[in-house]
Amino acid sequence: MDTQLKLLGKDAPPSEPIRHLKASVDPSTLHHRQLLDGTFWQRIPAYRQIDEATFLDHTWQAKNTITNPQKLLAAVQDLVPQSFYDDVEQGFRHSPMSIRVSPYLLSLIDWQHAYTDPLRRQFVPVASRLLPDHPKLTLDSLHEQADAPVPGLTHRYPDKALFLALDTCPVYCRFCTRSYAVGVDTDEVEKVSLKATEDRWERAFTYIRERPELEDIVVSGGDSYQLKARQITLIGNRLLELPNIRRIRFATKGPAVMPMKLITDHEWLDALTSVVDRGRKLHKEVVLHTHFNHPNEITAITKRALDGVFERGIITRNQCVLQRGVNDSIATMQLLVKRLGHCQVHPYYVYVHDLVKGVEDLRTTLQTALDIEKAVRGTTAGFHTPTFVVDAPGGGGKRVAHSFEHYDRTTGISVFAAPSVKPGYFLYFDPVDTLAPEIQAKWKVPAERDQMVEEAIAAAKAAQQASAKASSVR
Repeated sequence: MDTQLKLLGKDAPPSEPIRHLKASVDPSTLHHRQLLDGTFWQRIPAYRQIDEATFLDHTWQAKNTITNPQKLLAAVQDLVPQSFYDDVEQGFRHSPMSIRVSPYLLSLIDWQHAYTDPLRRQFVPVASRLLPDHPKLTLDSLHEQADAPVPGLTHRYPDKALFLALDTCPVYCRFCTRSYAVGVDTDEVEKVSLKATEDRWERAFTYIRERPELEDIVVSGGDSYQLKARQITLIGNRLLELPNIRRIRFATKGPAVMPMKLITDHEWLDALTSVVDRGRKLHKEVVLHTHFNHPNEITAITKRALDGVFERGIITRNQCVLQRGVNDSIATMQLLVKRLGHCQVHPYYVYVHDLVKGVEDLRTTLQTALDIEKAVRGTTAGFHTPTFVVDAPGGGGKRVAHSFEHYDRTTGISVFAAPSVKPGYFLYFDPVDTLAPEIQAKWKVPAERDQMVEEAIAAAKAAQQASAKASSVR
């Protein structure tokens, strides 16, 4: 009995102080809990008279969304000089994405430092900062259309399919990997049409039903935030009724750019909740996947919105894109991950930026991802630590960033294999401007860049053969 009491600590004097093994933490340093609050939007000239009830109305947000440089000028007015607006206007002439920015998002941008602000960089291009596209870039770099048996349904992994239900979003991100389809035509890109029509959806449902190996469906687009409540119900229930489907993910950027929809659009959230609840009764998982890239995107409004989602028992996960000048520092990514956890959002993936037309200034090197991943891991619980991945160009799917077969930091070429997805090798390329001048010169000469690619593939094959030989010896 005495031994049991000792093990339980019951023999210790009640007045004995607790021994702390770590240094005390000043609560003021816990920045992930310090969320922007108050009427911050009133810093924007066009919104100075907008009260909280109006600003939180999702219909007001949608109606007042910025859709051209002229509307941006009318909202921000004299916070930036005319030269900046001219830069923006020229930027959009060279952009594959049209402009669409919510008043909420516009209010989070620091317009006093517009050129360096991480949110502006993601949504509002300026011509003076653009870089030439990588020589190996293609418009649909992930080959989503090549892997589409019916329009808007990509079947790449054995048991998972991506269902692109529509081609519009609450905002348009510069870095969108689906710039080939999302939004309206621009001077740079004539879009593939993926309208939200039930006839097109029916073909997707038929294909899914005829493929018994499919168990996991991602409902994306575009953005599922733009689906009407009845469409959420229709798509959710049709998929739940298929006996082979076990998991459904509704993907949306919405909570990061218009969180008030989760607060004031009761019909939409009720529809999602109903699908989640029905799925749970059928022992099927229905979750929400969202997309925060920077801690400044998470405010007190965000927390209130996501608290409401959490109260309904809806699991929310985050998929982030690593971007230069946005979140490519250790401190920023650590803060983002912690802030997501504070809002009960599970950090799931951090994507190394895809090769996307018109946004070379946002891409980082693969090495950047490797360095940040090492520093992020261990700062919080493992299930709140994201996996850093490369979505392999050419349709190789998501590969863990450090799982390359070969990575030449000099040429910027990394080679991945995806044996469970497709045969062959899949190459990712660091931005040319991050390489040494003599290597940049090589990338300008087709024959020399082809030679660099061939040498990288040969090195990957040699590494695989060496690994196989070592395994056989063991």
